[in-house]
Amino acid sequence: MEYFVKYDSMFNIDNRRYVGSKTKLIPWIRKEIISNCKSCKSFCDLFAGTGVVSNSFIDIYDTFYINDFLYSNEIIYKAFFENKKYDIDKLNKIKKKYKEIRIDEISDNYVSKNYGNKFFSNDDAKIIGHIRENIEKKYKNEKINEKEYDILLASLIYSFDKIANTVGHYDAYRKKTKNFEKFEFDLINPIKTQGKKIIITREDSNIISKKIRGDIVFIDPPYNSRQYSRFYHLLETIVKWDKPKLYGTALKPKEENMSDYCRANAPVVFEELIKGLKCKYIIVTYNNTYNSKSSSSKNKITLYEIKSILQNKGKTIILNKTHRFFNAGKSNLENHKEYLFITKVK
Repeated sequence: MEYFVKYDSMFNIDNRRYVGSKTKLIPWIRKEIISNCKSCKSFCDLFAGTGVVSNSFIDIYDTFYINDFLYSNEIIYKAFFENKKYDIDKLNKIKKKYKEIRIDEISDNYVSKNYGNKFFSNDDAKIIGHIRENIEKKYKNEKINEKEYDILLASLIYSFDKIANTVGHYDAYRKKTKNFEKFEFDLINPIKTQGKKIIITREDSNIISKKIRGDIVFIDPPYNSRQYSRFYHLLETIVKWDKPKLYGTALKPKEENMSDYCRANAPVVFEELIKGLKCKYIIVTYNNTYNSKSSSSKNKITLYEIKSILQNKGKTIILNKTHRFFNAGKSNLENHKEYLFITKVK
């Protein structure tokens, strides 16, 4: 058994398509936080999303709180960040077996029956479903430990997300595309976190924030009406593996984990969150899509509201950077900027 041995893999934590990902902004965010936040040892990522922001500070801080309310993101954080033992040889043997699966030797399953020839080709959907069932069987029969389970499941997510027949989320699939990309299973590369204290949670941000005492709290909530639990419903369904009944063209389960930050009362819950924080610094990212022509892209919290709420908490500086925003083809927003608020709490 070994800790964090690097192996032949194509998936690092940032190798994922995700709406609002801060991957391209990491150098800027890292530079400004290091420059403006002094004498800090802990970092709290309340809406962690892909986890790339936390990862960018692993070499600096000692304690990390990584939170998100999606099941799929929680599994990904555990796979990448948790400092637990796993058997690299065992994982590579399983990977080899998954790569050698023959389509004529496996049966239709939940994934192929629901998502085949939609989000994936029918053959790939059969393989994805077969692998998911096999991961669960191995874990229940104690042939893999929890860390190995998390790594295999996160690896499956990254593998099928790479070739999914979508524009980067699962609110819909491309209906005109017949040439599906070929699925191939590969492993993720867990992050070296030895010597770090990592706390991973899946809770409402406004609830978990009241339990945390940290130096830096990083906040990157959704600001428009796009619900992430609906955007990534397929990932949630495959991770939970409760095989729910699915509805509509996009084949979604019944609604759950719906965020108030995507609703009209977003300013109220944001103010409640900020007022309850006990920390040295608050970092908030914001993108200026408030005047977007797309109703789903219009922000629920204005730039002025964020500025006012943060200034009541402490001295706030506002930085901005030109940044290309996520566009599924319906929005046309020129001169788009990403804002970074840094508040030194009174």
